[in-house]
Amino acid sequence: MTHFPLTSALMQRGADFLGSEHAILCGAMSWVSERNLVSAISNAGGFGVIACGAMTPALLDAEIVATKALTAKPFGVNLITMHPQLFDLIEVCAKHGVTHVVLAGGIPPKGSVEAIKAPRADGSTAKVICFAPTLALGKKLLRSGADALVIEGSEAGGHIGPVSTSVLAQEILPALAADHIVFVAGGIGRGEAIAGYLEMGAAGVQLGTRFACATESIAHPAFKKAFFRASARDAVASVQVDPRLPVIPVRALKNKGTEEFTAKQIEVARLLDAGEVDMGEAQLKIEHFWAGALRRAVIDGDVENGSIMAGQSVGMVAKEEPVADIIAALLAESEAALSNRAPALIPAAA
Repeated sequence: MTHFPLTSALMQRGADFLGSEHAILCGAMSWVSERNLVSAISNAGGFGVIACGAMTPALLDAEIVATKALTAKPFGVNLITMHPQLFDLIEVCAKHGVTHVVLAGGIPPKGSVEAIKAPRADGSTAKVICFAPTLALGKKLLRSGADALVIEGSEAGGHIGPVSTSVLAQEILPALAADHIVFVAGGIGRGEAIAGYLEMGAAGVQLGTRFACATESIAHPAFKKAFFRASARDAVASVQVDPRLPVIPVRALKNKGTEEFTAKQIEVARLLDAGEVDMGEAQLKIEHFWAGALRRAVIDGDVENGSIMAGQSVGMVAKEEPVADIIAALLAESEAALSNRAPALIPAAA
């Protein structure tokens, strides 16, 4: 018997789609969303997602195997659309029967959605989840075969778009949520916010920052301490220095690493101008910079020079907690908010 009947009822479509108990996804955070955190989230009733990032097919293969050894529950894999071995990575997911593939980082290249959804030897197919930064693109992605969307606002950590979560939700949920599975992400740190988006029609939510410092997260203690000390205003978006080099902004805690990214953009722009790299290579150099800088912070604990990617909800991360406790707290907060909604709307007697 569930302890969160109102929240569970509003999450039912999302939970059924994911195959999880609760429609709470963990955002794919490179170096953080690996076997330990992913399995812990799925085991706790949420839906873990492996961050493939810049992994080679062999590394992803090993990560999926290791995750399966830690959980029998469903989990997904996040693939970056600009990865040069994207179709090889899709084959790895198919080989292991991954049920959900999340495509991030841009419009899916031709044939990628079809490749993910192609019937496998056992007759099963995978579901495709895509990020939709606008209503028009969301509709196009659904027409192109996406099974669900994530709308993520600029409050999120890591790569972000220019529009806030609340505005995206108001624009996209009324238009698409009745007939499609839409998850909301970006700046969500408490269950009251989850309740609000569920009431607006969201099938579930995605959180990253809230889980980054979980007990099961392998992030370095120094990385976690940086989160505990930070407030919302410390999580800043990177600046694009050259309009000829389109760079997706990244939100992270301000430090020397954020300044180094500005210098890296100038360096890559010069290579582009000199014809030493094409646009695709230039963007990959930027992605590799972030992967390396993030690893320095997450794994090595270099919080001065590494990239401490964090959303503006970082101020709500005050201590290290087990994943199960985080999910239980979010659900309890959501349930309390939903339970209090109706009485709050009734005017007091004159």
